Amino acid sequence: MSKSRASRLSKLEASRLCYGSGCAASVEKLLASLKGLQFNDVESLVRFHDALLFLRAFPQSRSVLQLTENLLDTIGQQVARLRESGADMKRFDPEQVSGIAGTVITDTFTYEVTRWLAQRYPRQLRVEWDFDKQGRQMSVSLPRFLPLLADDSLVEADTPYLDWMARAAGGTEQILPWLMQRLEDAPLTMLQKTAWYDALKINVSCDLGNSAASRTNARRNPAEMYIHREPLIRRNQVSLDAELGAPPLPIRKLSPREGEKVLDMVRDALTVRYRELYGTTRGDAANVVEANIGRGAHIYLWGLPPDRRLPLRAYHAGITLKNGVPINYIEGISLFEWMEVGFNTFYAFRDGETGWIYSKVLHLLHQLANVTCFSVYPYQLGDQNEEAIKSGAFWFYRKLGFRPGRPELLAMTQREEAKIAIRPKYRTSARSLRKLAAGHVFYEFGNGPRGLWDSFSVRNIGLAVQRRMADQFDGDPEKMCGACSATLATTLNVDPGRWSKLEQAAFKDFAFALSLVPELADWNTAQKQALVEIIRAKVSVDEADYLRLLQQHHALKGSFLRLGSSRPATQIAGS
Repeated sequence: MSKSRASRLSKLEASRLCYGSGCAASVEKLLASLKGLQFNDVESLVRFHDALLFLRAFPQSRSVLQLTENLLDTIGQQVARLRESGADMKRFDPEQVSGIAGTVITDTFTYEVTRWLAQRYPRQLRVEWDFDKQGRQMSVSLPRFLPLLADDSLVEADTPYLDWMARAAGGTEQILPWLMQRLEDAPLTMLQKTAWYDALKINVSCDLGNSAASRTNARRNPAEMYIHREPLIRRNQVSLDAELGAPPLPIRKLSPREGEKVLDMVRDALTVRYRELYGTTRGDAANVVEANIGRGAHIYLWGLPPDRRLPLRAYHAGITLKNGVPINYIEGISLFEWMEVGFNTFYAFRDGETGWIYSKVLHLLHQLANVTCFSVYPYQLGDQNEEAIKSGAFWFYRKLGFRPGRPELLAMTQREEAKIAIRPKYRTSARSLRKLAAGHVFYEFGNGPRGLWDSFSVRNIGLAVQRRMADQFDGDPEKMCGACSATLATTLNVDPGRWSKLEQAAFKDFAFALSLVPELADWNTAQKQALVEIIRAKVSVDEADYLRLLQQHHALKGSFLRLGSSRPATQIAGS
């Protein structure tokens, strides 16, 4: 790349931090000079693309917004030119940069993602077969849909699976839609369909072209664009205490049709980045809400349909759009007043008011679910995640007020803070950051006790159920389910057989967990009746209702905390 081109690209990237007096004019001039600029290598084009996308989401003027749109419209052509020149197109594959217009994404997508892609982009999909790796599984799986295949696949080493499927489907190009339709029609549960398909590990490619699926063109523009005429909000200007104590955010519930459009958009955004969340693939289009948080940012949150809920915890997922551009995704998994929050800002937007937007996300989650204890997974802090180590993710949360739940990590944090206080230029080493990222961090507010959830994990309850199943029921889940359900029904004086099928499934899940709660028999009538309402609310229209009922049942909370905590819960002062 020429020095002039490299210099202009560096200036463009620097313009992402230029806000305030005089910035708009200089950025407009720079963008105008980039018209017709072409790049001869993938890395430079990616940098160019991501800088433009940031400015499209955080424009200094309306002219900047329009100029970035015009330049982004040329990206697909530049990708095509690189392909024709023989450039290594695999350099577009890493999840940090994937999803650009004109590129192709390839992955062994799950059944539900592949089904969705086949419905949404049927002409853009191709299948890449690897019969050396897939042959053994195909020999036992495909006979379900291919009459007489077993006579070939179970005894021959060279079964031409592609020929068999192509003949049945009416041509090679029809194999994937044929396979999807056969599974769709099969009398199997969604879990069984997923297990059958995913075991085949089929590589599916999607040519993004210039479609809205690409991150280049993903948009859901608001009625009014927000122009940044002042500097962006920095993290040290954000107070979680103030935000969480502020009045409720304005929200509106979307129609199912609008909700489906939002879910399609977030599925696009994650799929092209090779990511999938349980709650994006299976989100409930009838339960999507939108919060206009200001500054051109809109948060969308939704839950799961009743038949896809988790056994014990409640689930919310979401996405934030900035001036119509997807910039992050959100996941919140809750029990009582505690919520584990996943928050991931896409790489191109990590300089864009992340702390302020995060505070609004927590505010909205509190508003909808009434949770008062937020925790963050170790992975997001840097545990087995070098990208988070490089970005100093631990300090992002710590400076917002989160504290480590493990005493030794809190003490280590305080020692690091003491070093920083003495030497402002001191930086925590990557080795120390990896240690600090080994445990959850917590942010608690309100009048409740602190530290109750520090060592809690739903996994501990699940593992205790497995131990009891092994010890008392010979490892037989059906035998345990029958015995525990019968005992719980007697204790609560209910007949689940008169409930809906979904309520019966929720009852069985709770029966497993409550079999570990001997004190349940001594609860009073009101406590038992409240438990019945909780179980039935697990599959109600809005899972937030379930959470609110949980939060009122102190006896159940105490039992679950005892079962799920690896050490006694103690009340500690926030640090």
